[in-house]
Formats: sequence, structure tokens, C-alpha cells
Amino acid sequence: MTIFLLPEAPVFPNPELADPNGLLAIGGDLSTERLISAYKSGIFPWYNDLPILWWCPPKRPIIFPRLFRLSRSLYQIMKKDVFKVTFDEDFYGVIEKCASIKRKDSNGTWITAEMKEAYIKLYSLGFAHSVEVWKDDKLVGGLYGVSIGKAFFGESMFSLFSNASKVALACLVEFIIKNSFYFIDCQITNEHLLKMGAVEIPRNVFLKILNEATSKNFIIKKWSCESLSIKETAYFLKEKLIKRS
Repeated sequence: MTIFLLPEAPVFPNPELADPNGLLAIGGDLSTERLISAYKSGIFPWYNDLPILWWCPPKRPIIFPRLFRLSRSLYQIMKKDVFKVTFDEDFYGVIEKCASIKRKDSNGTWITAEMKEAYIKLYSLGFAHSVEVWKDDKLVGGLYGVSIGKAFFGESMFSLFSNASKVALACLVEFIIKNSFYFIDCQITNEHLLKMGAVEIPRNVFLKILNEATSKNFIIKKWSCESLSIKETAYFLKEKLIKRS
């Protein structure tokens, strides 16, 4: 088993050389050039303390947009239109809450101060985006991630109100369907994502789809929510999603 030490140049070894758990390399930095190179290669940073660890798991959980699972309960919640959703209006607030809110079975956060700085820079350049969910003018849920071409790489989400993060994801799915994105990369598999429609695919298959998706031209520096309301999003998704047993 070999774990590669990254050079100063923003380049990576072949992701197929990652160890059985998906760890490929250590070191480097979180410069914009290195992060973009990583995502385009199917690699992402995930660590608590230095050095930086770079991963490309052997099985990749992704959500193909039309296979997103809109549960009956989520559909009913969205029809009530109790939330307001925005895109790219409070990226800093979303990443701060993703970093600070404790999660089940977790004693801390992997979103370090250096990571926040790096992704805020990506946001300022139009590569990172956020979805915000508001209730009574308070930020109660959201997610953020990186977009290159027609691929979206989900980084983290949070919820301070029941179903708020699910609503954020549903509204993101609407956006990527309308803009012909290939997938949402979920990076690490968990039961919650599988219930929302994520499927695991082998790394070699993911890398082929990724290469095609990132080669497409799609640059909108600031995204916007196109629906008149979350209720409209619910109706749109019910019509467009592929039904599965």
C-alpha cells in the first residue's frame, strides 16, 4: 500500500492508486488551483488535523438528478411552502453553520478554518455555491458544494429545523435538472443519502462520468432559485423524477 506525498505543484497521482479505504495522498495545500485539480480528478480533501488527506473511495455515492427520492412526506412539507429558499445569498453563514453544528456520532468537525477560507475563495470565484433555507427570516438549513462544468460536488449540509436540509437538497436537484447537470457527488456513503436517492458506483465508472461532466461548459458565478416557491419545486420534481419501486 502506497500513500503519495504531494509535490508543490497542484497535481495528483492516478486516483485508481488509492488504498482500499480510498486514501490517495497527503500534504499539499488548499489553494484554488489544487482544489479544482482535485475535484476534476475525483479527489477531495477530508481531514481533522494537518497534514491534509486526499481521498478517492473505491465506491462513489452519487445522486443522478432524476433518481432523487422525493418522499411523500417531503413532498407534503414542500407543498405547505413554509420555508424560503435562496441560492448563493449567504454562503458564509451556511459554511459557518455546517462547521459549528454537532452531528450524531461525531465529536467535532472536519471543516477547519483553513477549509472555510479556501471554499469562501472558491465561492468568490464562482466555483462554490450554497443553498439557504429560511424560516421567519432565520437561516435554518442549507448546503454548500463545488461546481465544475456539469458536476456538483456536495460538501456539507446542516439543519436547525426538521427537514430543512432535505428541502435544500430538493431545490438543488431542481436547479441541476433544469441546467442538465450529470450528478451530485456525495463523496462518502451514509444511510441518509441512500434514502434520498444516492447510488454507489465503482470508482472507474465514476471517473469516466466525471471526465465528461467536467468537460462541459457551465459557468454562472451566482446561482439563483428559479421557482416561484418551494411548492412549485415540489410540483416540478414530482413531474420530472423517474419513479422507482
